[in-house]
Amino acid sequence: MCGIVGIYLKNKKLEKSLGRFLSGMLKNMSSRGPDSAGFAIYKEEKKYKYKYSICLNKMNFLTFKKQFTKVIKKAKIEQISDHVIIKTNEKPEKILKIINEKLKDISLVGYGKSIEIFKQVGNPEKVVKKFNLEKLEGSHGIGHTRMATESAITTDGSHPYSTGEDECLVHNGSLSNHNNLRRELRKKGSKFNSENDTEVAAGYISNSLKNKNTLKDTLLSGLKDLDGFYTFITGTRKGFAIVRDEIACKPAVIAETNDYVAIASEFQAMAHLPNVNNAKIFEPDPGIVYTWGN
Repeated sequence: MCGIVGIYLKNKKLEKSLGRFLSGMLKNMSSRGPDSAGFAIYKEEKKYKYKYSICLNKMNFLTFKKQFTKVIKKAKIEQISDHVIIKTNEKPEKILKIINEKLKDISLVGYGKSIEIFKQVGNPEKVVKKFNLEKLEGSHGIGHTRMATESAITTDGSHPYSTGEDECLVHNGSLSNHNNLRRELRKKGSKFNSENDTEVAAGYISNSLKNKNTLKDTLLSGLKDLDGFYTFITGTRKGFAIVRDEIACKPAVIAETNDYVAIASEFQAMAHLPNVNNAKIFEPDPGIVYTWGN
């Protein structure tokens, strides 16, 4: 049992409140996932083309900064707890090579032109406070509270998982064929940093999008290729989508107003949102992909 949440702002005037909205949603899902929490925020940058989200693990921030600036001179480096957001015009091919070859003690948790990802073990309320989520701004975001079942309680085992540029996935449920699928995706060039089944699903989505399939078609194909019980929320630079498997034993509820669309495992996660009592509230149907912004 885990908790998943997401909010997409139709009204740009609310973008300064995104962190506050998402923060409340994650806190209210603590009961569904006390082991770890994480979230992805989407915010377009005006000055820099790319952003890279880094978990320092045990590396000291000053040590990281010194090593990174030896090879990349023009970059803005911002520390938020044990995470770092790097903003630069350098393309992913160059930055990913530097991280893989020269900075092996840290973890890249996401990158793109819009996305920022933060995740850590511990009670969701403490994780939210640690990363100062309430102060963050953006157009949309997704989050996860985890109750560990099939893999260790670590940062690498925490959601969201990002396996492609500006892509991420949070998941409530379990996949039975993730080991076989992981092997197939590795043959196609995918890399995985954990034994978590959700990372495999994220890799499946990235591989499909890389082959020019739409997000909707990708998630529909996943209904045939991903065996198990699940509800997915997947984020992209433009928006997000939700899908439940065709048996739909994992809960989800959607609240939509003229200002936003909110998704959560339980309605209590959305009770603090403005005008939510006047929202169109419904459960997503099994095997149907719902998208906003994409």
